[in-house]
Amino acid sequence: MLTISKRGAIQPFLAMDVMAKANVMAADGADIVHMEVGQPGAPAPQPVLEAAQKALVDGRIGYTDALGILPLRERIAQHYMERYGVSVSPDQVAVTTGSSAGFNLAFLALFEAGDRIILPSPGYPAYRNILSALGLEVVEVETRAEDRWCLTADAIRAAHLEGSVKGVLIASPSNPSGTIMEAEALQSVIETCEELGIWFISDEIYHGLEYSFEAQTALAISPNVVIINSFSKYYCMTGWRIGWMVLPDKARRSVECLGQSLYISAPMLSQVAAMAAFDATEELEAIKAGYGRNRALLVEALPGIGLGDFMPMDGAFYTYCDVSKLTNDSMDFANRCLTEAKVAITPGADFDITRGHRFVRLSFAGTEVDMAEAIKRLGAWIRWKSSLRS
Repeated sequence: MLTISKRGAIQPFLAMDVMAKANVMAADGADIVHMEVGQPGAPAPQPVLEAAQKALVDGRIGYTDALGILPLRERIAQHYMERYGVSVSPDQVAVTTGSSAGFNLAFLALFEAGDRIILPSPGYPAYRNILSALGLEVVEVETRAEDRWCLTADAIRAAHLEGSVKGVLIASPSNPSGTIMEAEALQSVIETCEELGIWFISDEIYHGLEYSFEAQTALAISPNVVIINSFSKYYCMTGWRIGWMVLPDKARRSVECLGQSLYISAPMLSQVAAMAAFDATEELEAIKAGYGRNRALLVEALPGIGLGDFMPMDGAFYTYCDVSKLTNDSMDFANRCLTEAKVAITPGADFDITRGHRFVRLSFAGTEVDMAEAIKRLGAWIRWKSSLRS
């Protein structure tokens, strides 16, 4: 009898399910405002498009070295000195098929099946799902308001005492909240991991999208961390599927060999185009300013429509709202919001299996016009729902 493996029986990525349903509704003529996925509303910047067009005309698009073309790796290394004042060798850089491939490569290179990996909760659901599919044990640690919803060194020590921990993965700015770890807190966590012999993986995909204060790269604290980043968010290149890793020497060859067999290489066209992204700062900063205006709109408007209890929105382009005064079922809330208000949002159950029924995530990466329309629709819908209960 044919069966599906236990590895394949992972939980769905609910944001993608919501998007799929919203797309079906839109194909049937519904006018949907999208706040469910973390996808920039703007296209890739002009220098990226021009570089891609030139590459298509000039020559053959083929395989590259598994670690990526050297000019892009050199440009990424240069970026770390320009932005953070941190020296990185191109030999430390691996270009990947989006950050998703980076996570696969890191988990396979660093961990054995059955190893325990700490994830802060709430957090990006694909971490949990990929780790589970690879036979790793996910240790979700609930974060607290008094710690700015960030993982602490004490929490890592406590989890390690319960059973040996082999890895810690943190995103700052965070998805779903947008909260940034303060420098001292990040340093404390990394130093604790090094003391306990735990790999630290830093998801820095939302770097560049900061509003309250700048996020610090983990490389500024230790050379022994693994960095995962991408051109998807700040650089507006989601569909190009291009990202990168910065690796300590002992992990480089393993990642290279795994990449050779799993992916051969990241798409060459995307690699060539990505080099031009670093020359598009003016255009990208203008896009970021639009996110900042969207953020300001939500900060001002959400309390007035009953969604004023949200986590610190330091960066990225998300708001993680407590909706427990309106519902105890975030999945049902999101479904009704889509079908009745025509606004696509993501249920918190995606990001927190314990408390997610109380939360929803709103992405403000869309246009300013769409965000204003979303607030209008959400406000009217919540008022209508409240009137039915009274």
